[in-house]
Amino acid sequence: QVQLVESGGGLVQAGGSLRLSCAASGRTFSTGPMAWFRQAPGKEREFVASITRSGGTTYYADSVKGRFTISRDNAKNTVYLQMNSLKPEDTAVYYCAGSYGSSWSRTSPIRSADYWGQGTQVTVSS
Repeated sequence: QVQLVESGGGLVQAGGSLRLSCAASGRTFSTGPMAWFRQAPGKEREFVASITRSGGTTYYADSVKGRFTISRDNAKNTVYLQMNSLKPEDTAVYYCAGSYGSSWSRTSPIRSADYWGQGTQVTVSS
């Protein structure tokens, strides 16, 4: 089993930046793809970005494309989400997720998640 702990959330003004981190422990981290999701109050959890095992391929939701960047450092067992040009609609709890599979589904991304972190709050003020 893999345990995930997110950090880096906080309060930022619109147009600002934050960098989220997700530290993994337990079963070998580098074996699977990783992703970020978010959930705003009263809304369903939605996919934000995913990254392959090697880090060579990334995929983004249209709402964050061009503003967010997902990356990973397998030596540090950590995945990152760099968030730039933040908007009030980016306000949510951000969750890190991992998969024991070989790839992250693009049609049903939430079903690819095998384990989750506890989440970190991101609040963007206007």
